[in-house]
Amino acid sequence: MGRLLIPTSSSLIFLFNLFLILNGKNRFVAPVSAESRVHIVYLGERLHNDPKLITESHHDLLATIVGSKEAAADSMVYSYKHGFSGFAAKLTESQAKMVSELPGVIHVMPNRFHSLQTTRTWDYLDISSYASFNLLHDTNMGDGIIIGLLDTGVIPESKVFNDEGLGPIPARWKGHCQSGQLFNGTTDCNRKLIGAKYFIDGFLAENNQPFNTTDSPDYMSPRDSFGHGTYTSTIAGGSFVANASYKGLALGRARGGAPRARIAMYKVCWNVPRGQCSSADILKAFDEAIHDGVDVLSLSLGTQIPLFAEVDERDGIAIGSFHAVANGIPVVCAAANDGPAAQTVHNTAPWIITVAATTLDRSFPTPIILGNNVTILGQAWYAGKEIGYTSLVYPENPGLRPALAGVCESLSFNHTSADGKVVLCFTTVSSRSAVTSAVSTVRAAGGVGVIVAKNPSDVMGPSGDDFPCVVVDYELGTQILFYIRSARSPTVKISPSKTLVGKPASTKIATFSSRGPSSITPAILKPDIAAPGVSILAASSPLDPFMDSGFALHSGTSSATPVISGIIALLKAKHPNWSPAAFKSAIVTTAWKTDPFGEPIFAEGSPRKLADPFDFGGGLVNPNKAANPGLVYDMDTDDYVHYLCSVGYNDSAISQLVGRAISCPSAKPSILDVNVPSITIPNLRNSATLTRTVTNVGPPKSTYKVLVEPPIGIAVTVKPDILYFHSTSQKISFQVIVTTSHQVNTGYYFGSLTWTDGVHNVTIPISVRTQILQNYADEN
Repeated sequence: MGRLLIPTSSSLIFLFNLFLILNGKNRFVAPVSAESRVHIVYLGERLHNDPKLITESHHDLLATIVGSKEAAADSMVYSYKHGFSGFAAKLTESQAKMVSELPGVIHVMPNRFHSLQTTRTWDYLDISSYASFNLLHDTNMGDGIIIGLLDTGVIPESKVFNDEGLGPIPARWKGHCQSGQLFNGTTDCNRKLIGAKYFIDGFLAENNQPFNTTDSPDYMSPRDSFGHGTYTSTIAGGSFVANASYKGLALGRARGGAPRARIAMYKVCWNVPRGQCSSADILKAFDEAIHDGVDVLSLSLGTQIPLFAEVDERDGIAIGSFHAVANGIPVVCAAANDGPAAQTVHNTAPWIITVAATTLDRSFPTPIILGNNVTILGQAWYAGKEIGYTSLVYPENPGLRPALAGVCESLSFNHTSADGKVVLCFTTVSSRSAVTSAVSTVRAAGGVGVIVAKNPSDVMGPSGDDFPCVVVDYELGTQILFYIRSARSPTVKISPSKTLVGKPASTKIATFSSRGPSSITPAILKPDIAAPGVSILAASSPLDPFMDSGFALHSGTSSATPVISGIIALLKAKHPNWSPAAFKSAIVTTAWKTDPFGEPIFAEGSPRKLADPFDFGGGLVNPNKAANPGLVYDMDTDDYVHYLCSVGYNDSAISQLVGRAISCPSAKPSILDVNVPSITIPNLRNSATLTRTVTNVGPPKSTYKVLVEPPIGIAVTVKPDILYFHSTSQKISFQVIVTTSHQVNTGYYFGSLTWTDGVHNVTIPISVRTQILQNYADEN
């Protein structure tokens, strides 16, 4: 499965292999029938509003296949009855086929698993709690807004869930806290943590590996076993906690983006090897969250490449989020951690807000002082004692390939002693597996520290048990190597890491952050927006081996996603009547294209380059500007129908999804006309004309003029080039004519289109690829 939080353990595949501790016994093994498995039966929009009648209709439908209502009740795992209609049930393949042929059944699909994606942030984004005037204070820190998270649960006793100073729970809230193993629904919740439910039936019906083992403990309750859900909740809406740090690093006052918002946790992910979140459970959580009354939903989850179509229920996130958005609930999802390769972005439906990850202007320089008195600043989270001058070695073999012994993931000390020494090694592996392997090998050989030379990857991890492990790039690593080879008795001193905030630390798109264009519909720009997601401090679980005093540093688009969720919560408090699309437009069109201090944003990769829309969408989120965007590119269900028709999905599937009869035009509508806050043309041959509509959310009387920065070799004409507004909520459409002068197939070139009234700059990115020869795989 796609991984959505960068692990910092010996296994680099999934978050669930990170937070393990030897504790507990194997209590649960999921019952799996050799003949039946869970299938999700999707019936589309509800036909009426009585949940009891809807569930009865599900039992009646299933009874026609399994023989009786009693057998139907035994077979059924979930009834989806709030946001949409459908159910999950254990069926044989032949039964599933029979159900799929019944009237009103849109689709029947096997259950599948999703996976997790994994304090300076708010000051960096200019919404400090110490400032007198900003979005945070304009909205009373998000008071009254309810943030729902689909994740791994919560640690209710964490300080980030304290409800000091909060008023009563919003009267409109219909949710509750569910009791279970080591979780009391009455006493563990409060005015901050107002909802906590767990969804495991779909997982148990399909899981064929031991659950809740000594190596992978978990709880049959909303309690978080390894910290991911607690971590993301902290970032989105955690309360103030003074003097938070990881072993003294990143010291400060921790809080979420909307610290007075309320939290509702829907536990859908379970701690087994290769950690799993079932589609059936995810859809049920969406259904409950819609019913309970959350204001924004945050999902640091994803699937895998190749992606499923948005109308394919195997992507439970796309279907569930559509119904949430249709009910006015913005849904924020992780872009995934499969970067820096192109076309790796997940969660690409246009109704989802998809988030990329950046670094902060914060780093953890760790002095490496060589015996020749040269100081090199590596990066580490080392909080142990200084390693005084000690021998420094680089393992080398005799013969034609001496460097093989110094490869981090396969270190060999046959010809070099590591006992009592610091070891230098090199690796070409971008993940942290090479680093953890080197640490393990050096410690076993009696070494006292490791210096790892590698490509930049933004994948930092703690120095386990305060064993120094410092990362440098190849250039600095080679400088250290040359010193070793030139000195008779090379030595080194390693000092503890420091926290550096501000210049010269720069903002970059993280190497791991998945990149666009979308592999489903490249004409819809993804990701939408970027936010800090590297080395973010937040609360975690006692079972997180890298947690210190309740807090941990982790990285991933999992970390960036709740940053945007917290900002959307603040915007929702300020603009309660905006649509989910309006919130997306506001953050995209006002985003920084540089860092907050005017410095360029680079995208890590090979090589490093200036960031473009496929790296960060509209740019780095600018919360204060998003509160007053001037114009928005709004969308509703009709716009999403336009999109679904333009992609070519059939009328029946679209009709059932949206809850009314849809007949797509015989001439397929242009996907270029979908009213997203971007223009992406993946196959321009000569010229293309497209339409956008903007809605005035600023002063009633205002005039906007267009400014265009065309991509290289591309002409962009806008008609009209001046927009005159006479009232708030007034809509005006305009046309954009895009023409290429290129005579060969090109890559993408980038530009922008801005409407400005002198106060507001409403900017959307333009991405254009010329394709003289269409549908051409350019591998020459």
